[in-house]
Amino acid sequence: MNILFFLTPKSEVAYIYEDYTMRQVLEKMEYHRYSSIPIINKEGKYVGTITEGDLLWDLKNRFFLDLKSIEDIPITDVKRRKDNRPVSIDANIEDLISKSMNQNFVPVVDDKETFIGIIKRRDIIEYCYDKTKA
Repeated sequence: MNILFFLTPKSEVAYIYEDYTMRQVLEKMEYHRYSSIPIINKEGKYVGTITEGDLLWDLKNRFFLDLKSIEDIPITDVKRRKDNRPVSIDANIEDLISKSMNQNFVPVVDDKETFIGIIKRRDIIEYCYDKTKA
């Protein structure tokens, strides 16, 4: 099965650029109510994933108490616990199921490693559930 069937295209995905500041990321995540968000570079390549936990632990370790004081910290300075590992557009459903067990979304990249969208864990579970009913 072609995984593009599950793809939420980049145009419909909230993401951040690697040169965003911590303040910009917090505001974007709050606006969209996301607990994690993909990071891409200016060439559109997938860089990684930042989570609320990554941001909070970094704040704790830097002892910042005021959001104004973090508006100049680049997001690339925040240590990430883990990145959501991407799949290629030619991946199979088994790859998606395996990755989705530990990630709430799976980033998808093209042959040039350019970020093209995500596949949500919910869509993968729904597909598997529908297959068990058939």
